[in-house]
Order: sequence, then C-alpha cells, then structure tokens
Amino acid sequence: MANHIESDNTLPGRAESYWIATTPKSNYPPLSGDTRVDVVILGGGIVGITSAFLLKQAGVSVAVIEADRIVEGATGYTTAKITSQHNLIYNRLISELGRGKAKQYAESNQAAIERIEYIVRSWDISCDFAIKPSYVYAGSEDSAQMILNEVRAARSLGLSASFEDNLPLPFEAYGAVRFNHQAQFHPRKYLCALAREIQGDSSYIFEKTRALGIEGGDPVFVKTDKGTVRAENVIQATHFPIVDKPGELFKKLHQSMSYVLGVRIEEPFPEGMFINAESPSRSLRSQPADGGELVLVVGDGHPTGNGVPTKEHYRHLEEWARSIYTVRSIDNHWSTQDVMSNDGVPLMGRITPDSEHSYVATGFNKWGMTAGTAAAMIITDTILGRDNPWTEVYDPSRSKTVEPFPIREEASRLALGEGAIIEMGGKKVAAYKDPQGTLYTLDPSCRHMGCFVSWNDAEKTWDCPCHGSRYNVRGEVIQSPAVYGLLEKKVKD
Repeated sequence: MANHIESDNTLPGRAESYWIATTPKSNYPPLSGDTRVDVVILGGGIVGITSAFLLKQAGVSVAVIEADRIVEGATGYTTAKITSQHNLIYNRLISELGRGKAKQYAESNQAAIERIEYIVRSWDISCDFAIKPSYVYAGSEDSAQMILNEVRAARSLGLSASFEDNLPLPFEAYGAVRFNHQAQFHPRKYLCALAREIQGDSSYIFEKTRALGIEGGDPVFVKTDKGTVRAENVIQATHFPIVDKPGELFKKLHQSMSYVLGVRIEEPFPEGMFINAESPSRSLRSQPADGGELVLVVGDGHPTGNGVPTKEHYRHLEEWARSIYTVRSIDNHWSTQDVMSNDGVPLMGRITPDSEHSYVATGFNKWGMTAGTAAAMIITDTILGRDNPWTEVYDPSRSKTVEPFPIREEASRLALGEGAIIEMGGKKVAAYKDPQGTLYTLDPSCRHMGCFVSWNDAEKTWDCPCHGSRYNVRGEVIQSPAVYGLLEKKVKD
C-alpha cells in the first residue's frame, strides 16, 4: 500500500508505516500459469500467513495469493497490539450474546496471544515481542462505572483483569481495567519469518498476483490475473472479502479509518499499552527503535470516506501528543483501515453452513493481531477435521446486517495536489490535479458495488464509503474488496 499513496509534505514525519520502513521488502515470484495445492489462501496478512504456516506444519500444501507484497496491506499498518482486551467489550458481549459466547471470544483471543508467544519462542523469531500489561482507562468520570463493569465481566470469563486507580499517565484518569500477560511485537518481522517457513516443498507464496474470483466448490478454482489455482479449500483472508456471496457479508461490514503518529518524546514511556474508553479514541504504546523509543499515538477513527478533511485527524493527534508530552520529533505518520462488523464480533469460518470448502476471516474491529491469529487457528482446525470450541461465536452466517454509510459529494475548483468529485461536461467525475497540473479524471463508481468514492486528502487516495475499497490517483486498487481499478473518464470541462 505504501508504494501507491502520494506523500503530503504538509504533514509531520515521513508518510510511511514504521513496520514497512524498518524491514526489507519481500520478493516472492508471481504465479506463472496454473497450479494445484490442498488449500489456496487469498491475502498475505496476519490471517493468510498464519493460516498457511499452521496448515503447512500439519502437512497440508498451500498457496498464498497476494496482489502486491505480503504484510504490506492492512497488517503492515497495524498498531500491533496483541491483546484479548478489546476496549470495553466483555460486559456488552455477556449482555447481548450470553456468557457462553462471550467466553468463547475471551478464550480464543487469549489463546491467540499464547500461540503467537509459542511460535516466537519455538522458532526463535526476533520480532521485538514483549509481554506488557494492557489498560483501558476512563478519561472522564462518566466512564468510571463502565470500567468497573468491565473488570467484573472479564474476570467472570476467566481473564486476568483488575481495577487500577493509579495510572502512569501524564494526565488525569478515572480508573482503568488492566489485563495482564498481553503483548506487542513488530508484525512484519514476525510474519516475514513465518513466510520463510511456508515457501517450498509444494507450498507457495505468489506475490504481484491478483485474485479475480472463485469458482466451483469441490474442488475450488481461484482465477487470478496470472493463472488459476485449483484446491480442495479456499480461505479469503483479504481484509474485506472479494467474494461475499453467498452470505451477503457486505451487509454485515463496513470500514473505518484511524491515524498513527510515530513520536519521539523526552519523558520515559510507562510499561504498558493504553487506550481510552471514550470517543474520539486515543491509544498509546511504545516500540523499541534505533535512536531510542518510538511512541505510537493512535486514534481519531471515522468511517472510511466520511469525516472532516483527513489531514485534520493527524493534526488532532499531534495537538494531543504535544499537550501531554514534550515531543522531540514526529518521525512517521500513516493511516490504517479496519473492517468493522455491525455486532462487534469478527466473522470467521465457513462463509455459509453449505460452503463446506470456502472460508472467510474479516471484521476484526481494530484488533486484528489476536483476532486474525484466532481466525487462522479456527479455520485450520476446521479444514483438518478437528473440533474447535470457539467457532459458534464467530459464525459468518449469523444474522444482523448494516446499512452502508451515506455518500459524501463535493464540487469545487481543484488546486494543485487536490482531488474531489466534481461535475465536468454534465457528468460526475473523480478528478485529481497533480502538483505539475496534470488532471486525472476517473469514473467515481467503485468497482465493487457502484458506490461513489470520496477523496482522502491526507493519503491522496479515492476511498469507498460503503465497503472500504481504496484506489490511488490513477484509479489502481490499493485495498479490496474491489479487484478492478476505477475506469478512466474522459470529459470536457
């Protein structure tokens, strides 16, 4: 994704993910012609790489299909917290889903932490893995009771939760729920090490290969722009599934943007990971880096394609960081896009009860490191014919749908480096004028389901507010579910 997004010099720091900037690029070959494996996996992020790793360890041949380079999509832009503490969720899950399903959610995410730790230790992976406590703190007195309720709920499900009223933060808080034995890591160092264990012995990673569709059922055929892969099973691990029928998953999901600053501060950062209970979200964690500790300041989330001009979200985070710390420098800034489920629980497993050989994992609600690992564990068990105790809560065929977010349109005269949906020659056009004055004009209809895209001024991208497809200024796909780029639209002004 980083290779496709235009830089904006008015924002602080380099416009790149710290994880991508500090690791070498992968260089796996594209698919060349047709091939056959036991399981074909679409997407080379946390779900795809972990699933392929676990399956190959079990003696199953796999092929990972990645449209660009592995671990450079959503996983390359994560904040990389490995937690079963997903803000304030357990009291709500018990109330809405019952204690049994809430316990499945708690156990699966805590097990995912333990599985990552086991893999890191067993394969001796140098990925900055560190055990840390995780906190959700009350930023106002109104949230204090919610914190107490969450402590009781989490403890009742067997999680190591406690109430803390003395937090090591440079501002007033009104208590927090603390989870012990949580963790953080460098996601690319971890997943690129797993990828090296996948390639070879009749298993493959194919980069620069875009999946275009899935056909058949037993076997399945994945059609790509480089050939066809035949397999007994297919896992869609593409952030947002590119094939969501049957199941109509698009009605159960939407996408959300959040923003990250990599900040150097004068003060020592406390031991732990922190997020507030209120909106707008404010999250803090540290990361060991050359030249000293980097603090990741995260938040200001909003539905993709909606909200204030996107540059302002970075500025809000910068203002907040400077209000609580002595900021020495801002080294990086990047945005991250997360698939959100309407009921707050991911969708993972068979896409429908009748889809015996077709699996999906999506809707991680900003907690993809543990949820994605849990998804890989659940799907791997199902493919291998093993019982898994957590499948029910994540069933992708469960009911409840979500309406797409309203579409925002703007008409304005374009300055250099700006984009907008404008009228030209009586037609709606997605128009961008580059710094040299060259005008790019595209059909604004998203190639997934036809919603109009909107302009993201911070990343210089066209973002779909319905299901989160993203395109660069030339209309090329940088994030699914779309697999085809925006069409060029030649018009006269």
